[in-house]
Amino acid sequence: MNTIMRKSVLSVAGLAFAGGVFAGPVAAHAATPVDAKPAAVQVAASKPQGEQSHITLNDEQSANVKAIIAATKKAGLPERAAVISIATSLQESKLENLGHLGDRNDHDSLGLFQQRPSSGWGTPEQITNPEYSTTAFLKGLKQVDGWQDMALTDAAQTVQVSAYPDAYAQWEQQATDLVAQHWNS
Repeated sequence: MNTIMRKSVLSVAGLAFAGGVFAGPVAAHAATPVDAKPAAVQVAASKPQGEQSHITLNDEQSANVKAIIAATKKAGLPERAAVISIATSLQESKLENLGHLGDRNDHDSLGLFQQRPSSGWGTPEQITNPEYSTTAFLKGLKQVDGWQDMALTDAAQTVQVSAYPDAYAQWEQQATDLVAQHWNS
């Protein structure tokens, strides 16, 4: 096969492949009627991973859930961002706005997300403000490419850089339930 013929065959094959890659998703969406409405809002990107944990919330913890949801809405982000934020806070602080815990403290970690002033998250006063700390977490989340479709624990871990990267997953169901309960209230 001569060089010109081989280049022509490879070009046609490349175009066919590229056309299939790009037309596949487009064709799948084209079959959906324009006026179709989703049956329900999907809060979780997928089924929660692994065994799930659950705690009963007190008034302070419930108020912090509402503060996280309010900050998420104010940031213009969808319910999925609130689910990731609440699951992260459940893991980091059990939704309690932690002050300095002395020897029980993880370095200088504070607030709902155990953010550290020494790591640039803000001042102690800022980090212990639920709106500020949530907004700081969400700012980090928005910088994660594809966070909307990631497993919750991967998205949270990319922002938090925890020593226990898989621990966030255990809170996904409770976080999803809390967002479903409070998003429209």
